[in-house]
Parts: sequence; structure tokens; C-alpha cells
Amino acid sequence: MPRSVRAIEAGTVYHVLKRANGRMRLFHKERNYAGFLKVLAHGLGRYPFDLFTYCLMPNHWHLLLRPNQDRALARLMGWLGVTHVRRHHAHYHHEAGHGKSEKE
Repeated sequence: MPRSVRAIEAGTVYHVLKRANGRMRLFHKERNYAGFLKVLAHGLGRYPFDLFTYCLMPNHWHLLLRPNQDRALARLMGWLGVTHVRRHHAHYHHEAGHGKSEKE
């Protein structure tokens, strides 16, 4: 069953999380966390947000933020996800998708 469309409104606080496919790790080393934070900071410069807090875990991350424009949340999450995945794949020289694991 498809997910229903969410109404995202500027000025509302949202808890957003992103998990890796198949319980894979997103962050392998300390510098992976630092690299993600640089990407996040760049994204927050591109899109109008107030970031209240974040939590980075080895296989997922959480953000608590407030968009200042109605469409900013979708744009930031799309850009952040694609940018982080491309950096990760370029660094670790692999492509993983649904149904694949790190051990393959």
C-alpha cells in the first residue's frame, strides 16, 4: 500500500530519520561522521532550516528541524540523501541497494 502524501508546512518542527538498506552501516569511521556533518551544513546553507539537534548512529541518523519554506524539507532530504550516498559509494567503491548486504 503506498504511503499517503504528507503535508509539510513551514514553521513546523519535524523529526526526520534515515536508515541504511539492509541494516548496513552508514558510518564506518569517525571521519565518516564528520563528512556527513559537512554535507549537512552545506545542505542547511542551500535550504532554509532551523536545525535543533541531530543524532548520528552507525546505520541511521535523526534530525530535529524546522523548515522555513513549505517545500524545503523534501528538497533538503532528497539532496542530503543523494549527496551522502554518492560520497559513501565513491569512498568505499561499491554500490549497494535493496536486498544487498555489506558481506556480498
